[in-house]
Amino acid sequence: MVRNASLTRSRTTSSVGSFFSLFTSVGTLLCCALPSLLVLIGLGATVASTLSAAPWLVTLSRNKEWMFLGSGLMIGANFFYVYSVGPRLRAHQLSCDPSAPEACDVATRFSRVTLWISAAVWAAGFFVAFILGPLLMRFG
Repeated sequence: MVRNASLTRSRTTSSVGSFFSLFTSVGTLLCCALPSLLVLIGLGATVASTLSAAPWLVTLSRNKEWMFLGSGLMIGANFFYVYSVGPRLRAHQLSCDPSAPEACDVATRFSRVTLWISAAVWAAGFFVAFILGPLLMRFG
């Protein structure tokens, strides 16, 4: 019974971490990177109408450094969990039901794909929010 509780807790932690990483990376993309990109390609009116419909994005944009720091730390912690803690748990057979190892393989694959999508979205947002502007000012 204790083994099943540990198994359920491990799966829940991995799934919650993956989804939370994806949620925060999409949040940083919406608040900081997407508006900058839209203005860059000449869609400033679209940004203005979006900000009038969702004024909470302005507050997030004012704190974009903290948003990117927090989401980057969460994504980094999830990388540590998925690639360091998870394999150790599997090696000691603490995270998977021995009668259904294929379910653990599917869950691990799903967690890794979700994590890499989160990291790619975060990296794209970071590039647009912090690097693209100075590059264009220098070379454009």
